[in-house]
Order: sequence, then structure tokens, then C-alpha cells
Amino acid sequence: MSPAALRVREMVAKELRQLFRDVRTRGMMFVAPVVQLVVFGYAVNSDIRDTPTIVVDRDRTVESRALLDAFTASGYFEIVAIAETPAAIVAALDHGHAMVGLEIPPGFARDLAAGRATVQIVMDGTQSDAATTAQGYAQRITRAFARDRVTGGVTPAGPDLRLRAWYNPNLESRVYNVPGVIAIVILLMALLLTSLAVVREREIGTLDQLRVSPLRPGELILGKTLPVGLIALADLALISAIAVFWFEIPLRGSPVVLLPGAILYILAGLGFGLLISTVSNTQQEAFMAMFLFLLPAIILSGFFYPISSMPLAFQHLTLLNPVRHFLGIVRAVFLKGEGYATLWPQFVALTALASASLGVAVWRFARREARGD
Repeated sequence: MSPAALRVREMVAKELRQLFRDVRTRGMMFVAPVVQLVVFGYAVNSDIRDTPTIVVDRDRTVESRALLDAFTASGYFEIVAIAETPAAIVAALDHGHAMVGLEIPPGFARDLAAGRATVQIVMDGTQSDAATTAQGYAQRITRAFARDRVTGGVTPAGPDLRLRAWYNPNLESRVYNVPGVIAIVILLMALLLTSLAVVREREIGTLDQLRVSPLRPGELILGKTLPVGLIALADLALISAIAVFWFEIPLRGSPVVLLPGAILYILAGLGFGLLISTVSNTQQEAFMAMFLFLLPAIILSGFFYPISSMPLAFQHLTLLNPVRHFLGIVRAVFLKGEGYATLWPQFVALTALASASLGVAVWRFARREARGD
């Protein structure tokens, strides 16, 4: 083994001992990712259940009661009040007693038989995401009800619309969100452990000892990043197992495709973490800079909002975001079972981002050490 490899090996062993000897650090490395996955997996949920609904039934027929039964049987809506006038819907929405108002007009049964029945649905727009989802469910329920009640199963008002969702048949938000949470948790661990690594050495004064050691800047960077990379890979295996066996997220693709993408993604995260450590003088500065990078990276990744709905300038800006590219890989591998043939643009982008971030971080570190800062 060459002297350089020996020096790096000793540096890696030293870093691993330092990380594992502290109980709080061990918890942060292995317990925190599990907690974050569980919390995000259950809390980040755009599905709606038992939405409070107020009803004004001005028809009071068998058909109108059957429509209300269809709403409650779906599990998406819970009728919390039945009012007499449309004004009561407005009052309930104003006071937050209901999120959805359903008004069935007089003559609903007669119009239903003629294929021209209408109902009015009023939503609380202050919760726009939930209101949009509830609106979609309400439209599906009323269309299915009208289709089943009209002779022949097809309403004269339009075609028989039948929907099918591929890859996520039940449209469960957990199936879509949990793979995305994996990407965020891995980046958080890579940034947190790496951005504080060099700064901590600088604060406690041990960086000066490393400067006078035979370690070269590149060897020091390698010794700092290899342990974090190994821990990030262990976290990936841990939380992926929880996603598959606890949340029952389908893994339709091959881990052989996911693993190289994860390695490139972790390298990009390590590069950005090291870059943060080279521009920070204290751990507090590094911690703040890490979150200043992490939050925009999550927002511009497509995790919460579709990239296609962003302004064109921000769509181009997302190309510099490693979370966007790994998010595409992890969701495609888990849900679609895709391989290198379709995911090669994401692999190319992650390779470029990892090379650029690590290259700039090493250059800045070597420049700063040369100045003795």
C-alpha cells in the first residue's frame, strides 16, 4: 500500500472513531433519518379523508339522498351538518366549520332522469391543495353516480370517462412522497456531517495539527468525505428498507441502477458540504449556510411543486440542483422500474455536478490552507 493510501486510511479510521464514539452523533446518523422518513412519510400527505362537508338538499328525494350516501361512502367526505339555505354554507365556510359545501337544487331527480342534473360544490380556497383534491374527488363521485343512474350507464351529456392511473393505481400520495423523502434525508445527512467536519477541526484547533502532518489537502479532503459517504450509503440502505417493508412502497426497478445514482448524488452532496465548510469560519455559520442551500434545493427539486409550473428561469436553475436529478432517478426506479436507457440524462447531470462541486471545494480548501486561514 502506498504512503498516500496509508495516510488516507488512518484519516478515515480517525474520522470513523470520532463519529461513532459520541452517542448523540450516532443517533443523528442512524436514528434521525428513520424518524425523518417516518414523520415525512405520514405527515407529507396530500390525500384527503373525512373532509368536513355541509349539505343543503333542496330536492329531498330518493335520488338526492342516494347522492349524499355516495359522498359519505367514498370516505373522502364527512357530512357534518345539513342546512336549509345556501347562506348556511357560506357561514360554515367562513367560520371554518366545514371545508366543502354541497347544494342539491330542486328538481334534481327529474333532471337526473333527463341527463342534465347539476349540483353546486363550494370549496374553502384557503387550503388550495386540499380543495383541489376534494374537487377532483367530488367530480368523480357525481359523474359515477350520474352514469350509474341513467339507463345504459352513459349520460347523454357526454362520453363515459374511465380513468386509470399507472404506477400508482390508488393515487396514494405516500407512494409518491416517500421516495422523494429518501433523497432529501440523504442530502441532509451528507451536508450536515460534511459541512461541519472541517469547521469543527478549525474551531477546536486540530486543523493546525493536520496542516503540519504529512497529509496533503486532497488526502485530508478524502479522509473527511469517505466516512460520511459510507454512512450516507448505510442510511440509504436503512431508509430504503423501511420504505419498502414498512410503507410498502413498490421497488419495481433494480438496486443496481439505484446504487450508482445514489453514489453520484452523495458525492455531489459531499462536494457542496465541503464547499460550505471552506467558506465558513464557525460551526454556526456552516449550519446556517447549509440550510440556506438545503431549503431552496428542496423547493426547486420538484418534491413539493412540479418543475413545469415554475417560471422558465427557475426551470433552468433547477438543472444545477442535484436533488432534482436524483429525485427523478429514485422515483423512476421505485415506481416505474426504469433503467439506464431512460435515466442516463440524470446520471450525466449528477456526474457533472459531483465533479464540479468536489473540484471547486478541493481548490478552495487548498487555496485557503495555503494562505493559512
